Amino acid sequence: MEQKVLEILSQEYPDIDFMASDALVDDGIVDSLTITGIIATLTLEFGITIPYEEITEENFNSIQGLAGMVERLSA
Repeated sequence: MEQKVLEILSQEYPDIDFMASDALVDDGIVDSLTITGIIATLTLEFGITIPYEEITEENFNSIQGLAGMVERLSA
């Protein structure tokens, strides 16, 4: 799942190196506008709904966190 999420987001956001950090939000690599776009992209790609309570730094700080969230919400 991590590889698929990475491929999708790398295509959508080619200027962001999602593997550069495990603190994408904390390091300012991903901002609130980008998070909104990531939510839209993952929602469309995986057919999931990302509830407000899932929009946390833990879920958006890394590809691992994003992939884990997608897996949970897809189940």
